[in-house]
Formats: sequence, structure tokens, C-alpha cells
Amino acid sequence: MTEERIIDANELGTKKNSEKSSEKSSEKSSEKSSEDTSMRPRTLDDFIGQEKMKENLRVFIGAAKGRGDALDHTLLAGPPGLGKTTLAQIIARELGVGFRATSGPVITKTG
Repeated sequence: MTEERIIDANELGTKKNSEKSSEKSSEKSSEKSSEDTSMRPRTLDDFIGQEKMKENLRVFIGAAKGRGDALDHTLLAGPPGLGKTTLAQIIARELGVGFRATSGPVITKTG
């Protein structure tokens, strides 16, 4: 699975000299990204806690696969840092479909 990232033009710098520092920082961030993703759970069994929710998701995912249809609408809500995005990635992986993350403020901007 490939990871997409939107980079602000301010992060890139405008001078040639800053390109080298950008390359170094992107190498560090890619190393950090690979460490972060390798430590994150990849299956529902790896996801710690929320046993009832995981069992419900197993039923929903199994039903969607059995029908050969998309998973019914599922809303993951809560404050930052609880694992909503990780859980969404697990659901996508279990269904064998792609995953693309975004945030609310990006969607609500017009134009």
C-alpha cells in the first residue's frame, strides 16, 4: 500500500541550499513513517481493546465480503489519537480495498 502525503510549498524551501536540508528531513520523515506504520496494528486481532466493536466489525466485514458488496456506512468518531485512522486502514485491508485518508478542514474548503 502506498502512502500519499500533501506537502505545503513552504516546507520545500525556495533556495538550492535548502533542497539538501529538505532531502535530509524527508529521509528522516520517511524513516519515521516506516517505523510508525510497522508498529501499528495491521489486523483486527492486532488491534488492542474494544473487543465488542472488533467482533461487530468482523461480522460486518464478513457480511460485506459474503454479499460481494461494499461495507455499509461506518462512522468512527472520537478525539484525536484513539486509532480511528488505523482502524479504518485495518478495515480496508480486511476488505482488500484501497485506503485514502483526508481531514475535515480539507474537504470543507471551497474552490
